[in-house]
Amino acid sequence: MTADRADDVGAGRETQGGKILDGVTVLDLTTFVTGGFCSMMLANQGANVIKVERPDVGDDSRHSGPPFIPPEGYDGPGKTPDEGESPYFWTINYGKRSVEIDLKTESGREALYDLASEADVFLENFRPGTADRLDVEYETIREHNSSIVYCSISAFGETGPWSRRPGYDLLVQGMSGIMSVTGPEGGDPAKVGLPQTDLITAMWAGFGIVSALLRREQTGEGERVELGMLDAALPWLTKQAGKVFAGESPSRMGTKDPVIAPYQAYPTADGYLCVGCANQKLWNGLCEAISRPDLADDERFATNADRVGHMDELEAELSAVFRERPTDEWVSLLADEHGLPVGPVFDVEGALTNEQTEARETMSELDHPAVGSIPVVEHPLNFESSESGFEDAPPLLGEDTEAVLRDAGYGDEGIERLRAEGAIPDR
Repeated sequence: MTADRADDVGAGRETQGGKILDGVTVLDLTTFVTGGFCSMMLANQGANVIKVERPDVGDDSRHSGPPFIPPEGYDGPGKTPDEGESPYFWTINYGKRSVEIDLKTESGREALYDLASEADVFLENFRPGTADRLDVEYETIREHNSSIVYCSISAFGETGPWSRRPGYDLLVQGMSGIMSVTGPEGGDPAKVGLPQTDLITAMWAGFGIVSALLRREQTGEGERVELGMLDAALPWLTKQAGKVFAGESPSRMGTKDPVIAPYQAYPTADGYLCVGCANQKLWNGLCEAISRPDLADDERFATNADRVGHMDELEAELSAVFRERPTDEWVSLLADEHGLPVGPVFDVEGALTNEQTEARETMSELDHPAVGSIPVVEHPLNFESSESGFEDAPPLLGEDTEAVLRDAGYGDEGIERLRAEGAIPDR
């Protein structure tokens, strides 16, 4: 977010400082989403994120697609994948710098140690044991920087019988119980349509890193943060876990909620309407607004507990009503006129581009060196006295290798030596 945008959102408040993580350097060795989104969150708040990638290959998410966007005659530093630029890669790598280092070479590891000695945060999501084999585990990095905040992310954590198993979001969605409560009632288990447990883990990692940085400010001591994706997903079960604690078994319910009604999507004449009337006042207001006061008087729907107990009957009654008009009419009547919590079910394009996101300047653009202007989904934190937001496009592979090494004290001779020894690409 630019200072101007912060002022607009804050109704004229003046920005009094820079970004909260200005001056913090993050050395990011991760691939895909768990580490990528985490370090991008830190970049959004001003951290200098140095993304360490495999020479000539880079992060696997660079090759995730289609779609791919072909470069437009780019001939500057860095490399574009043969397939073209991946918009998926962009969404988890805005605002970073890319360095190619071969960690399987001795000189490559020495270069990494030099970078780590000046860094504040070291982030990795190798399978447990891999960092040890590469000599980049916490104990080794701490020898070069005793105050480092070192964060390790893995699928199942570093202890327990599953610790050495590989894992991705799909597996963790299944093993965390999320898929068991997602999908239509009586249907097959369904994956949430986005990499939910990757993103959950990324946000926990970001929270852990910032907490450790605060502790370092207070004590002067470094810290190691370790977390597994499965561990990260379980606290998000909330009300479903609550049912288990009460001796019940949560199940798939479509868009229904296990403890609140009406709280689901209903079909309209041309789409769907989400209705979240989560207390008695809202329920009574809904019945009045749709001209069905009889529903408020119906003993089956007298209390929230009654409505939850007769959810199918309630769904039938309300679906018949909402099918009478198109979604926009219901939103205008119920949300705008009556102040009730209802809204449409947008597709992804509609969610990104509507009058609310336009007013909040949620979408912006950055200049990408290979493809021109690209879209950016801004992050939601708006501070009273600090700036936030992305200033740079996602980096091309190795775009910043030489510049970062020079910042670390390498001269022409040192950089040429790294090239000669295969630690960095010769291009």
